[in-house]
Amino acid sequence: MTTDTTTGRGLEPLMNIEELAEYLGVPVTTIYDWRVAGKGPCAIRVGRSLKFAVSDVREWLAHHRETSPGHAPQGR
Repeated sequence: MTTDTTTGRGLEPLMNIEELAEYLGVPVTTIYDWRVAGKGPCAIRVGRSLKFAVSDVREWLAHHRETSPGHAPQGR
């Protein structure tokens, strides 16, 4: 996954579901399970494919970060 926030054309990079799963270190099926349960990052449907904006993934990860070691995020 690239860490840039925009491409040369000013567009935000998108990841496919396989790239997201690899980045998070989970199986693709886990991403699908999270989507069904409403727990994963927001996606963009492009035809039959799911794409994930890097900013959405970062926001989702920040929301799930512990407030301190061993303490769940606020509101969980």
